[in-house]
Amino acid sequence: MTRIEQALSQQGIELPETAAPVGAYVPALRVGEFIYTSGQLPFVDGQLVTIGLLGDEVDVEGGYDAARTAAMNALAAVRSLTGDLDLIEQIVKVTGFVASTPSFTDQPKVINGASEFFGEFFGKRGEHARSAVGVAALPMGSPVEIELIVKVRSDI
Repeated sequence: MTRIEQALSQQGIELPETAAPVGAYVPALRVGEFIYTSGQLPFVDGQLVTIGLLGDEVDVEGGYDAARTAAMNALAAVRSLTGDLDLIEQIVKVTGFVASTPSFTDQPKVINGASEFFGEFFGKRGEHARSAVGVAALPMGSPVEIELIVKVRSDI
């Protein structure tokens, strides 16, 4: 077990297997030293943890938790290519999409669920650039979707 996975385990977190794509794409793709993930939803055991729009059916806390879960799924997609999370040199960019009502403006607070997760387990390597974007709807009614750009060691 890698150091990152041991730290996750100590907090009671076990990364899932990478979700099978529901369309014509791959969960993650490596190009040189970078891994790009497809958008990851907050699935646990094949089910969305919550459904709905922020500012309506889902509150900021529920969105935050969903973003954290989606971040775990994105990390699992990275692991599917590296086999070892300790090979991550830097979480470079997090893009978070938040399904929300037109009047909802706390998208950054929601996506903090992902950002703080990476900071907690990767420290300085978890610091990243970020976008938190409000959208009208996401696949299957998900309240959030997270995608990553991660730099990995070049010798793998």
